[in-house]
Amino acid sequence: MTPRPPAPEPSDAAEPQTPLVPAPARGEDRDTETPAAAPGPEGAAGTGTGPTAATATRTRRAPAPAPGTDNEDVARARTGRPRSTRSGSAGKPAEAGAETSREPASAPGEPAAGDAAPKTRTTSRTRTRTTAKAGTATTAKAATAAGAKGTAKATAKSGARTGARTGAKTGAKTAAKAGAKAEAKAGPEPKAPARSRATAPATPGRTPAARTRRPPLATPPPASPCAPHPDDRDRLLHGHHHDPHSVLGAHPVEGGVVVRALRPYATGVTVVAEGERVALTDDGDGFFSGLLPAGAVPDHRLEITYPEPEGGGSHTLTTPDPYRLPPSLGSFDLHLIGEGRHEELWRALGARPMTHEGVTGTRFTVWAPNARGVRIIGDFNFWDGTAYPMRSLGSSGVWELFVPGVGEGALYRFEIARPDGSLTRRSDPMARRTEVPPANASVVADSHHTWGDGAWLARRGQTPVHEAPFSVYEVHLASWRPGLTYRELAEQLPAYVKDLGFTHVELMPVAEHPFGGSWGYQVTGFYAPTARLGTPDDFKYLIDALHQAGIGVLMDWVPAHFPRDDWALAEFDGRPLYEHPDPRRAAHPDWGTLEFDYGRTEVRNFLVANAVYWCEEFHIDGLRVDAVASMLYLDYSREDGQWSPNEYGGRENLDAVAFLQEMNATVYRRAPGVVTVAEESTAWDGVTRPTHLTGEGGLGGLGFGLKWNMGWMHDSLEYMAKEPVHRKYHHDEMTFSMVYAYSENYVLPISHDEVVHGKQSLVSKMPGDWWQQRAGHRAYLGFMWAHPGKQLLFMGQEFAQVSEWSEAHGPDWWLLDEAYGAAADHRGVRDLVRELNTVYGATPALWQRDTDPGGFAWVVSDAAEDNVLAFLRLDHRGAPLLAVSNFSPVVRHGYALGVPDAHTVWREVLNTDQERFGGGGVGNPEPLGAEEPGAHGRPAALRLTLPPLATLWLRPA
Repeated sequence: MTPRPPAPEPSDAAEPQTPLVPAPARGEDRDTETPAAAPGPEGAAGTGTGPTAATATRTRRAPAPAPGTDNEDVARARTGRPRSTRSGSAGKPAEAGAETSREPASAPGEPAAGDAAPKTRTTSRTRTRTTAKAGTATTAKAATAAGAKGTAKATAKSGARTGARTGAKTGAKTAAKAGAKAEAKAGPEPKAPARSRATAPATPGRTPAARTRRPPLATPPPASPCAPHPDDRDRLLHGHHHDPHSVLGAHPVEGGVVVRALRPYATGVTVVAEGERVALTDDGDGFFSGLLPAGAVPDHRLEITYPEPEGGGSHTLTTPDPYRLPPSLGSFDLHLIGEGRHEELWRALGARPMTHEGVTGTRFTVWAPNARGVRIIGDFNFWDGTAYPMRSLGSSGVWELFVPGVGEGALYRFEIARPDGSLTRRSDPMARRTEVPPANASVVADSHHTWGDGAWLARRGQTPVHEAPFSVYEVHLASWRPGLTYRELAEQLPAYVKDLGFTHVELMPVAEHPFGGSWGYQVTGFYAPTARLGTPDDFKYLIDALHQAGIGVLMDWVPAHFPRDDWALAEFDGRPLYEHPDPRRAAHPDWGTLEFDYGRTEVRNFLVANAVYWCEEFHIDGLRVDAVASMLYLDYSREDGQWSPNEYGGRENLDAVAFLQEMNATVYRRAPGVVTVAEESTAWDGVTRPTHLTGEGGLGGLGFGLKWNMGWMHDSLEYMAKEPVHRKYHHDEMTFSMVYAYSENYVLPISHDEVVHGKQSLVSKMPGDWWQQRAGHRAYLGFMWAHPGKQLLFMGQEFAQVSEWSEAHGPDWWLLDEAYGAAADHRGVRDLVRELNTVYGATPALWQRDTDPGGFAWVVSDAAEDNVLAFLRLDHRGAPLLAVSNFSPVVRHGYALGVPDAHTVWREVLNTDQERFGGGGVGNPEPLGAEEPGAHGRPAALRLTLPPLATLWLRPA
């Protein structure tokens, strides 16, 4: 379905006597034959009185209270006592940069989302209740004997609030007439102000741009015997009804099938069923009801008549009746949701276009267990959900409604009645597509992408990631080439990354986020790729292109926290739902966000299924999990008194531990070849240990495949920032990493976090003049690629960008422009990165035994005075590579390094000081023979020339 523009804000200049109202719902012109729904039980709660109830007595069951509605609420509604208006929570303030969607916040004269909705009396003072009660016969006799005088007096005094409570035919008629006369004498009761609706333009060829509500009748329409009960009527109008399908739609009763519809702006509704046409009675406030002469619920449609604007006649739309359809979500789905084990949650919740019972439309489902009622609002109903209440599916907390005629591209939200009765408008937590920020409505979406990466998926799991080459280029998509869409990036990014020899890209968070300055780390749309760069299918196209180029795709994933925007997850249904109910546990002290309640099964399911979603639906090859340390510790960034210990008196967040273990186990089971990576900065034991193996602390491993080595990164960068003359005092900062290098499966990250916020770019961290800075930059990269562990380098650092990264303009590509005088310096560094990756991929000693201590051996680790480090890397067959780094600006001639005696001739395979990389050309261009005497405890030695501020790699010839 072609998407329609959302309704604009309502105009304040509208005439109060004829307020502008939206046209009928989009999709109501569909003329679809639909099979009959299963007939409901006669006399079900909320179905009102039958058509013969005016003359025959029957007992009406009390309507079941909505979730969050106590018995006092029901009692007030049934007795007619008014509810006091209570103000609801206005929601949390939005994050900076987060703006609202384009739909109106509320209709003119209607309470805004987040404010309490006032109750409005909708029943006439002359209406009579005909439901039989105990003592009906006695009341009838008394009414007949006393005559109309006494009844009229009583009716006038009470305002005909309840009418003559009689079931007897004669008594009811007499009381009603007397009450009407007394009402005429007493004068009409003042009416509550009518609720007006939002203004919106209509799509050309569909409905007019605006429509006026019919002026109020001087005399209210007579009550139809099929009209809904006042309790149901009131709850439906205010969005508090938990089971609208028990009231609206078709229901078998004595004498036929009663049909009820709620269409607030219609002038008439006709039921068309099996050749019969029955005009429904207008019951006021948009309610219509009538009786079909049928023995069972038939296939039927609704013909809805709306007035043209400016009094220009009317037009009729035809739609299947959504309230005759059975639930579109099965009981097994609900069971799995309740158990917190629905691993494909995105297939059950959210908005899904589908055909249900032969009717084409969209199924809307949302988890809101604390809500008193939920309605759907969107551009298809001009952001007025009065006619679209959802039903609660038992104790699951899930609300559901199938809306015929709504399809892809439609904008929508959920309008939720909080426990206090106030309303809040929320974007769908499970939305698979969103508006382009700062707008934030959800978008109905379906996928039509055809994948072409079958060969990639078939081979990606053949070799364990810790035994394979793994060189990662970290990218912020929105700023890598500012202005490019996903599809445009697919034409450039794969070719660039492949040319440089990286095996993977890591995408900074792509899940939807309202504030671009957060870089994606404050997520509101966990199931939707950001719409800034295109549609979900466009994002799939980019991933497909990377896979076809032989490039794996990792994605930053942020399950640690979420922002407080009052249109998103925070207090979603009026109470803490996704966040922890304890404010001390919920508030993240560093970022002003909220932490998830990992102990709640449905919340944990939401996150675990989200991890699976990205891997299965988008073919993501790995998830780098952000801020793991903040999840693991209850006292993270908290002072004494700001946190509570766990059940064993410790500071470990056991709920978070269980969540991470479940997430990792589920992802590895369902998506072979995928890797999970932890950004974890502490000494937590067993981050990359399997979940079933227990460590010294009694906890199983977290189950990650890899962990960022934050210690190596901080220590090595601090060393490189020192002037060479001072580095001898900090030599241990370059060797300490090998003390714990095999305690986990590590990645060595030079990420975005190290080149922003005053930390300087990588080349700018180096001391000395421009030549020395570039030399130090190249030598450091050579050391990093040779060190045990996988590598990650942030964009721009591959060509020695001088300035810090900014999400506003991205890398300084102009530095590579040949017209720039120093372009050769930057191109040389990029050429080195290409060479590093090429030699790395062709040398198993550099990656095959990254997690095996037998794959590494120091040659010299204590040459602090020389600023020299040398070590051997070995593959499974024992074939070595010798890596030597000279971090002093001095050329060292004849530098002896011990090597295995089995190999007599060695040659340089990489020298970061080569002239083509921008260096001085010092090195060992000819093959070198191992000579005696040996050195460093080895029987043979190489006598090398070590270039200044450079790294050499040598292999046996």
